Amino acid sequence: MLTKSQIELSARLHHEAEKARTPFPAFSQQYPDMTIEDGYAVQAAWIKLKESEGRKVIGRKVGLTSRAMQDAMKIDEPDFGTLLDDMVFENGATIPAADFIDPRVEVEITFVLKKDLFGDDLSVEDVLDATDYIVPSLELIAARSHRVDPETGYTRKVYDTISDNAANAGIIVGDVRSDPRDVDMRWAGSILYRNGIVEETGLGAGILDHPARGIIWLAKRFAPHGIKLDAGQYIMSGSFTRPVVARAGDQFAADFGPLGTVELGFS
Repeated sequence: MLTKSQIELSARLHHEAEKARTPFPAFSQQYPDMTIEDGYAVQAAWIKLKESEGRKVIGRKVGLTSRAMQDAMKIDEPDFGTLLDDMVFENGATIPAADFIDPRVEVEITFVLKKDLFGDDLSVEDVLDATDYIVPSLELIAARSHRVDPETGYTRKVYDTISDNAANAGIIVGDVRSDPRDVDMRWAGSILYRNGIVEETGLGAGILDHPARGIIWLAKRFAPHGIKLDAGQYIMSGSFTRPVVARAGDQFAADFGPLGTVELGFS
């Protein structure tokens, strides 16, 4: 496992890479014995560094919920990251692609809780009872460490992705708020367009057979540490499409049907 100084070093490297918009070599390339828990320790240290600069936690994200993505990353469970206030962009916003390292876009169903959730034995009904509303959303992901090292060809491991705040860089929330009990979220779907062309489609069932199960997994992961999911925060349940590369000039639109549409442009 990584030492405290190594964890702090990795956190600083992520922080500096994000500010300089220049990725660094994946930490596991130099420390091949690092673990998933090391990755979460780096992530936590990086979030603390951001909070020390004035950022505020406004939610959580769940990732790697599909079997295809888990197989690709050689992991048998999802992962999670932290949402901060500077990661929120308005529906329809246009943002500079150059502000992010290798930006990509995914579709998500995001939950907003009306009461705290805590425990390792929650049910789908428990999550629905605690949910104020759901909103369609896009997740903007980035890579502060090289996905594939240009010099060595080394592909970063899941520990590196987790260290990298589960690749999260932003959230774009739709304008339509829906009661979770008015929607069969297993069949709730989205069509993701880039420049008017369909790039991805998917259904909510791709998230562990029900988007609420992404929330259950996260609560269970936090429970041993005495951490709850807070009312009022965004909880992104996981993507049910593959990430689509974003370039300057691209226009994205995610059509969730009755749940609304989310749009994002890149300059």
